[in-house]
Amino acid sequence: MEHDSMWIPAVLRRIEDVAEDIRLFEIEPDGGATPYPTGSHIEIEVLIGDEPATRSYSLVGAGPTEGVWRIAVKRLPQSRGGSERMWALAPGARLRIARPTSHFELRPGAPSYLLLAGGIGITPMVGMVEALAAAGADARLVYAVRSRSQAAFLDRLAGRLDLRVDDEGAVVDLDAEIAGLHPEGEMYVCGPVGLMEAARRAWSRAGRPAERLRMETFGSSGHHPAQDFVVHVADRDLTLTVPANRSLLDALAGAGVDVASDCKRGECGLCAVQLVAVAGEVDHRDLFLSDHQKMENALICACVSRAVGTVTVDTGHRAHL
Repeated sequence: MEHDSMWIPAVLRRIEDVAEDIRLFEIEPDGGATPYPTGSHIEIEVLIGDEPATRSYSLVGAGPTEGVWRIAVKRLPQSRGGSERMWALAPGARLRIARPTSHFELRPGAPSYLLLAGGIGITPMVGMVEALAAAGADARLVYAVRSRSQAAFLDRLAGRLDLRVDDEGAVVDLDAEIAGLHPEGEMYVCGPVGLMEAARRAWSRAGRPAERLRMETFGSSGHHPAQDFVVHVADRDLTLTVPANRSLLDALAGAGVDVASDCKRGECGLCAVQLVAVAGEVDHRDLFLSDHQKMENALICACVSRAVGTVTVDTGHRAHL
């Protein structure tokens, strides 16, 4: 857990179900809700079992209104436990939260913007599309969901989005969407890991510069449901089980194995450790490693990526002789 000075007390003022398994939370921090950059998120301290943990949630809207910050949480029973804990809260609950920060801020001045959201990935896009509309920017929002009942904020975004519903046969043609974007335009993507991997490949096929593609991930999104897995730490002669509700990074830290980290969102790559052997399958959930690196299975980003089965890692530790 980060040091106490980063945390501020807050109260949960209101909840509202805005789509199937998606709940809006209005949170009032002590001292009042302050403005924040686009793409911001807050961290919330939660108890998963008896263990303290933090979970990050994107803020909804271009800024606070009525003195509250708003987040939306999708209930995911097979995730690491944060969504179930949040859904158990009732108005009046006291919380500890961190002030908003953004690793996904809009860059002003692009000739056009393509915003692509999948599922709960719509949350940061609400504020982005509102900010771009207020600035008079050329922007297009494409929102992909499995079913219409899972689409949140449709009334709020009416007239500003192109909804694609999978079970109605409307899918996103990434190549066509990118082809229609201004040559110097920018693309922002938030959604499940599969959508983001497909977006990155399509962007590369189009010959677009990597710096004009921005993506936001959430560690609960993977190719497999979160489950316990076993990790052997070769350089420590240590074996431990990573529970479904903890990250590999947290499990290593709990066992006294310190691994450098920063973003804890699978974006910076600082926590990547060497994979020595894999008995099962690695569920790469990060945005740092390339498709080729993920196929090689030589590295794993410990903050978000997981495994099915057993893996052996080398954390780079060498005992003093």
